[in-house]
Amino acid sequence: MTSTEDDGLFALPEPEPAPPHPPGADSATARPGAPLAVRMRPRSLAEVVGQTHLLRPGAPLRLLAEGGDATSVLLYGPPGTGKTTLARLTAAVADRHFVALSALTSGVKELRDVMSEARRRRDRQGRRTVLFIDEVHRFSRTQQDALLGAVEDGQVLLVAATTENPSFSVVSPLLSRLLVLRLQPLTEDELRELLRRAVKDERGLDGAVLLEPEAEDALVRLAAGDARSALTALEASAEGVTGTGGSAVDVAAVERAVSGTTVRYDRQGDQHHDVVSAFIKSIRGSDPDAALHYLARMLVAGEDPRFIARRLLVHASEDVGLADPTALQAAVAAAQTVQFIGMPEARLALAQATVHLATAPKSNTVLVGIDEAMSDVRAGAVGEVPPHLRHSRYTGAKELGNGVGYRYPHRAPEGVLPQQYPPGDLVGKDYYRPTDRGGERDLRERLSRLRRVVRGGEG
Repeated sequence: MTSTEDDGLFALPEPEPAPPHPPGADSATARPGAPLAVRMRPRSLAEVVGQTHLLRPGAPLRLLAEGGDATSVLLYGPPGTGKTTLARLTAAVADRHFVALSALTSGVKELRDVMSEARRRRDRQGRRTVLFIDEVHRFSRTQQDALLGAVEDGQVLLVAATTENPSFSVVSPLLSRLLVLRLQPLTEDELRELLRRAVKDERGLDGAVLLEPEAEDALVRLAAGDARSALTALEASAEGVTGTGGSAVDVAAVERAVSGTTVRYDRQGDQHHDVVSAFIKSIRGSDPDAALHYLARMLVAGEDPRFIARRLLVHASEDVGLADPTALQAAVAAAQTVQFIGMPEARLALAQATVHLATAPKSNTVLVGIDEAMSDVRAGAVGEVPPHLRHSRYTGAKELGNGVGYRYPHRAPEGVLPQQYPPGDLVGKDYYRPTDRGGERDLRERLSRLRRVVRGGEG
């Protein structure tokens, strides 16, 4: 079986002569009618663009692709960075047998059949099998566990690929048996090199069009590091031009062919976590412009607006707190707006709350205070409730001393009076320590006076 997914590593100018068609490689690579991204798939390491940090001499991935007895690997990176291509190149050397499975369509039985055949091939023919599993993060735990034995004893050389952070998506026993290699999005220069080669190469557009510099800039920007996306957009733009008798691909041609960039954001994966993290940190750092950018990325990618509202609710107390008491109100209002009217109108309330929180004075004293208090409780600081504070509205309570001596604050002129409230071991412990920022500036002075009175100091 072979995968049909092209994964975006492409040709360099003036490559070395291509080797024979790699064993197990998709025959579509040589078919003229195949998509441009498939036709431009590298046939050797000499044609690869990008991932230089993984392909330098002596690097594990280069040794694997050159026939070395390397360990099984997991290729982790965004779409269009070369995971499938690099896996295929491992089949072109050392008389290896190449089998490609997709986690979308393969089950445990198929896995076991492949591994059983790989064991027979190794024992009878001395040939090693490269098992490529695309989208390995989509395998269930049972399916991933089924790979353990074959990887452990070398029945197969596993090359797995994922767009998800393997720490979240691959079970620990399998992850410990794999060398994790992270692929990076292509740089702008690498994308430009890729596009220019595709325009000139006989496997590509063979000089049929001229790519104008402004159009190249647009394609690079739209691709956002994804080689396959860049070539797909180039092909669509070129077809639009040649179909009307033209030969120059300009910005207008690109705009006609491509409606907009695909936001790289998986709601269940690593990009989700990264963008949300950047969103919150931008608010915390008081940068409303960056915060709106990340909010826009989430909204355009289809993130659930209720999730965004929940994050704003948390942030309002975690990072703003009483420095701006209206911050939580703004976040609650945004959450209610999302619930009442939904998208797209709710984007305005989410944006308003985002800007409010980002520009508000910041204080994490509420967070620090509750976390310190909970830490003390977990450590055993749970002394007896003072008798005068205990519940006393039942028969016999007074005989036990419950409620005896309690002083009702409203009877004091200022509504506050000396009285012990915490357990004895915690008297004088300050959990809430307001800053001098925003609304906490006045609160700090008031709290200082309150503590002096309550704890029996000067009123």
